[in-house]
Amino acid sequence: MKNIRTMIGGGIAGIFVMSVWGKFADSYGIAGGWIAALIIIGTMWFLNHHIGILHNPEEGAWVDMALAIGVCGTLRPVFSAGSITPLIDSIPTLIVVILGGLAGGITAAMIQKDIAKEKERKRAS
Repeated sequence: MKNIRTMIGGGIAGIFVMSVWGKFADSYGIAGGWIAALIIIGTMWFLNHHIGILHNPEEGAWVDMALAIGVCGTLRPVFSAGSITPLIDSIPTLIVVILGGLAGGITAAMIQKDIAKEKERKRAS
């Protein structure tokens, strides 16, 4: 049931972001984008994290709503067009995003190690 809850919570977040955010931004400009961000992401964060719809095991990798929103944003044009062409066209962007995620993950690990060393030095002194 945890996996179904996670798919539902992430799917709802992705659908709202991909369907509503752009309309807010088109209608109200930058302010509309900020309002949409506060309303959509704030509400979905509350439901997914505070209420606990998304399942993030403590011993596992932490996956957030962004993954579900990214999958929705990647696959929505595929379903709208009824063709796999939009997915194929997005491959270069997906490669760059994956490389950016890897770089961010490596950097975060290096920062964590540095913080741990700093704490160890402070304890030793």
